[in-house]
Amino acid sequence: MPRTDTVLADPRLLDAQARLGRALVKRAVGDAQQRVRSGDLAPSELVDATLATLPPTAVSVTPVLNATGVLLHTNLGRAPLSEAAVAALGVAAGSCDVELDLVTGARGRRGRGALSALAAAVPAAGAVHVVNNGAAALALVASVLAGSGANRDTGREIVIARGELVEIGDGFRIPELLTATGARLREVGTTNRVNRADYLAAVNERTGFVLKVHPSNFVIKGFTSSVSVSELAGLDVPLVVDIGSGLLRPDLSLPDEPDATTALNDGATLVTASGDKLLGGPQAGLLLGSPGAGAELVNALRRHPLARALRVDKLTLAALEATLTGPTTPTALALHAEPADLARRAEALASQLTKAGVAAHAVVSAATVGGGAAPGVTLPSSAVALPERYAAALRAGRPAVLGRLDGGHCLLDLRALAPEDDDALAEAVLRVAQ
Repeated sequence: MPRTDTVLADPRLLDAQARLGRALVKRAVGDAQQRVRSGDLAPSELVDATLATLPPTAVSVTPVLNATGVLLHTNLGRAPLSEAAVAALGVAAGSCDVELDLVTGARGRRGRGALSALAAAVPAAGAVHVVNNGAAALALVASVLAGSGANRDTGREIVIARGELVEIGDGFRIPELLTATGARLREVGTTNRVNRADYLAAVNERTGFVLKVHPSNFVIKGFTSSVSVSELAGLDVPLVVDIGSGLLRPDLSLPDEPDATTALNDGATLVTASGDKLLGGPQAGLLLGSPGAGAELVNALRRHPLARALRVDKLTLAALEATLTGPTTPTALALHAEPADLARRAEALASQLTKAGVAAHAVVSAATVGGGAAPGVTLPSSAVALPERYAAALRAGRPAVLGRLDGGHCLLDLRALAPEDDDALAEAVLRVAQ
């Protein structure tokens, strides 16, 4: 049995150690040595066997081809970044002027490029700020306008409709998030109906602000009513609108999805949103204040002690700026993909796989936006149908492929995949078939 230090000194493993770290490579050597002891491996094959088990990078995260038909899949990290945003991460990874004015050599405004880009993307905003996610944005607002600080008995009231007391995933609930700041909730209306008179009756000297929350991941139909932003704007208290999905401007393909520009123009004092949903950027919480009172509120939020704990790092700021100023994001491209193009891609893939002996055929499919955006909206799509047994094997591949099961088939929906991913998808299926 070759000694561990002797094996690690092999030039091929020295390169691996420089890339992955000595500890990771040493563990792989130990595993290979155990195979030698058990007789499954010849001593001369130890280095080759070690190399074969080493991961391509030092991170355990595995790249996944999203063939689920869910554009913003929360379990897959929501929005995939654009090439421009990925390149920006490389620039920001080293030393950079994230909080330095290179002209004067003095301290500069942190993330000024990203903040300027966000302000330019939403001209209706009088001031903007960024924190680490959408929930953090809402928590910061509640802390400043209605939180109790150290004394939990002095919190002010947040007026909110009962139908908007939503759970945003993984057990996190908006009411619990808000009351954790020490604020008190004043619920109005019923689960399915609320009107302006309900808000008027609830607003008083104890009101910190009125909050309107996008339902995010569900739709109530039938005997329902809600109150628009413009109707709530005249209540003489701050109006905070959590649009959730991060849509900055109206999108004709999602006519019912709230957007930041419209909310501000309709009278919202402050709009909060996520950066890793329809915006197509990194995880971040966006805060956009109206000119005047909203801008003053944003400045108060920025200077609050909690803002330091919620601030974003240089990587997020770089990726966000590149998302806002760079080319069309993968999310936008997927959202606006032509159904005819998706059908042609599915037919071509199915034909290629069939010629290789795989039982595959193209089918009509229905995709969704996901990520708490555009609930109830379906997008026409196309998929390649495979036998159900392919699903588990495809998930175990590198890259992994995640499809969805439907009617005894594994469907590989193409709407969330870029056309340039089709070759990798076909190769993954062929590896399983072989």
